[in-house]
Amino acid sequence: MPRQTRPSRQARSPLPFEIDATGKGPLGMPPATFLRDYWQKRPLLIRNAFPGFETPVMPEDLAGLACEEGALSRIVMHDRATDGWTLRTGPFAEEEFPGMPHQDWTLLVQDVDKWDPDVRALLDHFDFLPRWRVDDIMISFAAPGGSVGAHIDQYDVFLLQAHGHRRWQIDASEALGKGVPSVEFREGVALKLLREFHRTHDWVLGPGDMLYLPPNVPHHGVAEDACLTFSVGMRAPSAAELLGDFVDTLLAEADESVRYRDEDLAPPKDAYEIDEAAMQRAIAGLNALRMNDPQRLGDWFGRFMTLYRSVGESLQPDAPRSRIEVEFDLQQGAVLARHPWTRVAWRRDSAKKSLARLYVAGQIFALPLADARMLAGAQTLGGDDYDTLSEDGRALVLELLAQGHYHLDDGSDDAHWEDGDDEA
Repeated sequence: MPRQTRPSRQARSPLPFEIDATGKGPLGMPPATFLRDYWQKRPLLIRNAFPGFETPVMPEDLAGLACEEGALSRIVMHDRATDGWTLRTGPFAEEEFPGMPHQDWTLLVQDVDKWDPDVRALLDHFDFLPRWRVDDIMISFAAPGGSVGAHIDQYDVFLLQAHGHRRWQIDASEALGKGVPSVEFREGVALKLLREFHRTHDWVLGPGDMLYLPPNVPHHGVAEDACLTFSVGMRAPSAAELLGDFVDTLLAEADESVRYRDEDLAPPKDAYEIDEAAMQRAIAGLNALRMNDPQRLGDWFGRFMTLYRSVGESLQPDAPRSRIEVEFDLQQGAVLARHPWTRVAWRRDSAKKSLARLYVAGQIFALPLADARMLAGAQTLGGDDYDTLSEDGRALVLELLAQGHYHLDDGSDDAHWEDGDDEA
């Protein structure tokens, strides 16, 4: 009797587009399962991802932040009568908000995790992803009917409903095997809005519900009532961005003595022809500039991914202090807090596995692996942490403190980076 083939898991039980995560963590499943089945593959609505969630910021807090010079903020307004859209960028004046309409507008503020420690703490729930891949937490406040229109994002995003209710419609045609949705954009609109949008799913999310969307999934969110939505977005540089920075790095490091050479030149049949031999010489010249060294290539990528894309790069260091003073304060209970705008990552050294390369805001440092791992993973360093570092690690911490990437916090100024004074 022929052996029966076991039906595939997909055939036995199609993957759901909606689950209840109550008691199972924010993903409702083990992270490895989520990454295998959903990550960059199919959308997922996670009911009760954060049961009983209470927003750490309120609409008035977001409006106040949108008035700060260093904050990235936008207001999108929709005219229902004409289906017209208006986009304005901040900073905004405080007196604007009391006179805003009661419906059909949205305020969006990026990088709120850099300004507010309670918002930043939410990122700990996303530690199943590389931290250097996380871009920011954007928060949007929408009046009833507020929306930014049907659109796509070219990166993964988790949309956590924090306050009020928002209706999300998505087009999951591709995940359903029904073809690729059209991504043509409307003309004459300041926003990249889809010309056509056909929903396959329609959900209303309440506080604690979260919608995961892979890149390029059409979606449309409309506020049912005054609401706040937290968007945890991933950093996904385009090929053009990577290539542009890579070429800039090659140019900056290029040896001027490496030039087009033709010591094997023979008399040409036609003096105006660029023949095959000439093309091979040109390719050889380009290949001489290529980054074949894994260390150089890794350093370029680490530097690129830890450079911040926008404001917040200009840090204001603490007043200079001696090493003895800093170490004394650490012994007395002070901590070194990393600046929220500082991006950090590390990579094992290509030649010596006991060493590592630490990338801090586009800078490259060679350190023992244990030091690099600790400095990348710790948002704060206490006296005991500092003491476990090698001499090179301690020297680097002091250097980064002088640059403004750390702040020595003795407990007397908890709002050092949260009040906006040092962000511009």
